[in-house]
Amino acid sequence: MNYRTLGSTGIKVSEVSLGTWQVGGGWGQEFDNAKADQLINAAIDGGVNFIDTADVYDDGQSEAAVGRVVRSRTETVSVATKCGRKISPHVNEGYTPEVLRGFVETSLRNSGLERLDLIQLHCPPTDVYYRPEIFDLFDRLREEGKIGHLGVSVEKIEEAMKAIQFPNVTTVQIIFNMFRMRPREDLFQRAMERGVGIIVRVPLASGLLSGKFTRDTSFAEGDHRNFNRDGAAFDKGETFSGVPYEAGLDAVDQFRELLPPGITPAQAALRWVLDHPAVSTVIPGASRVEQVHANLAVSELPPLSPELHRGVKEIYDRQIREHVHLRW
Repeated sequence: MNYRTLGSTGIKVSEVSLGTWQVGGGWGQEFDNAKADQLINAAIDGGVNFIDTADVYDDGQSEAAVGRVVRSRTETVSVATKCGRKISPHVNEGYTPEVLRGFVETSLRNSGLERLDLIQLHCPPTDVYYRPEIFDLFDRLREEGKIGHLGVSVEKIEEAMKAIQFPNVTTVQIIFNMFRMRPREDLFQRAMERGVGIIVRVPLASGLLSGKFTRDTSFAEGDHRNFNRDGAAFDKGETFSGVPYEAGLDAVDQFRELLPPGITPAQAALRWVLDHPAVSTVIPGASRVEQVHANLAVSELPPLSPELHRGVKEIYDRQIREHVHLRW
């Protein structure tokens, strides 16, 4: 496993880490503590020292599983969680320092940790990024020893650009993959200039870039890939990166033709993300230990060739750009 510095935090994090949304709900299965422990332990065994979770993943059960495993290990593992999505209705007016402080306190209890290494605002409404009092709260929480650093998880480039103007924002978590290239145009350079770490989520476009789906693939009723394709529950960009399913399948078939022998589409998609120096870490999820191992192996792969990168960009411009580029 290779490690990169997480922005101005100075923390060295595994360049391939673990996201636990797939462990904690929204994917059509019940939360399974034994499986969660197995997946998290497998990641740490493989060199992962950064794990991302959220208070809304199965109502705190994911945070509890992450905290339980991390406390049982001797390795130093940084835990990142998120807050704000429990506000209902999820509107700007619901965000207050008092409410967010309560969420942080709950996450500490859920995880059993004395301090949260990174707390991230969880895709709040755009107006929240224009309210200094929200960001000021986290300076006080840091002084109290309850958090180590503040980050944001965003849907839109505009939100990321505004957030990094606050000096206490040390990381931006954003969707970035072969289907969502816009962050590298301006955001990555601006983030590097300000010492902001980039955490990449949804690197496989909800599994679409794995190359394992077909037009006949069905998803469980409780799987967001079934119920959220049009944004019925949350931002549609979180599901297949906002790309229409059939258009994504066509593009993946073309991506596959570019790949050299010995690398899977999923590994190529993760390697593509890591080939961007602004990226601090990528946080793919996993539902099986075998997926954890395959994801972590990407850290040892060489960069993709310039020819492959050009081919991916051509497919994006031809097949995908019109669906996503100016929306997020």
